[in-house]
Amino acid sequence: MTTQPHHLRLTTVDTEDSIRIEADGDLDYDSAGLFLNEVTAQLAARPALRDLHLHCADLGTVDSMGLSALLMIGRRTAQAGVRLHLDDRTARLDRLLNLTGTLGHLTAQPLREAVRDPLTEESATAVRPIGPDCAT
Repeated sequence: MTTQPHHLRLTTVDTEDSIRIEADGDLDYDSAGLFLNEVTAQLAARPALRDLHLHCADLGTVDSMGLSALLMIGRRTAQAGVRLHLDDRTARLDRLLNLTGTLGHLTAQPLREAVRDPLTEESATAVRPIGPDCAT
C-alpha cells in the first residue's frame, strides 16, 4: 500500500502586530524550504512585528528537515525579537518536540521581552550567558 504525500499549503493572515501562518500538510524535506522562506519573508517585511503564530492543527508528518526548519524559524524570530507561538499543536507534533527537547526552546520568550530595565521596574530578569565561550 502506497501513501500519497500531503503537500504543504500555507495560508498567511496578517494583522496589525502579528502574523498567523496556517500550515496544512506535511512539513518535510520537500516543503521545509517553502515554509522557512515564507516565515523569513514575513519577518523581513514587518520589522515591528511582535508575534508570529504558526497554526499547526492541520500539520501532518514532520521529519528531520521539518524540525530543522522549525528550529531555524525559532532562531530567526528570536533574533528579530518576535514571539513564536505554535498554536493548536497535534499530539504527534507535541511528541516530536518533547522527545527532541525543543518545545521550550521554540516557544521561549524573545530576549527583548524577557529583559527589563531595573530603573523602570521593581524587578529584572537576570540573563546569564550560555555557550562554549562563556565562563560559568
